[in-house]
Amino acid sequence: MATMGAYCKAYQLRKLREYGEWTENVGNARKVKSEVNGEDLEVARTLTDDDYLYLQENFLVTDGIFLDEYVIFDGDSPAWRDYCIDTLKFEVPVYEPAHEV
Repeated sequence: MATMGAYCKAYQLRKLREYGEWTENVGNARKVKSEVNGEDLEVARTLTDDDYLYLQENFLVTDGIFLDEYVIFDGDSPAWRDYCIDTLKFEVPVYEPAHEV
């Protein structure tokens, strides 16, 4: 069963690809239905610069909102975290607990 994280943010793939050490596990892209030789098949979708992927709170990039499904990039490093924070302005919000009125 997929795990829902506390926070993720969508980014256009072109911005993620600007990271110098970016690599993609395209085989992990979400599946789409496609007709091949008259037969309906599910195939990994082709990712383009205009597609949106999700940067997760643990700095994985996924092709969906779940932490552990469709992982496209898992190159966790200090340089990647710096890129996310400094260039993409990624920040997990800190929510204050609600006070009763």
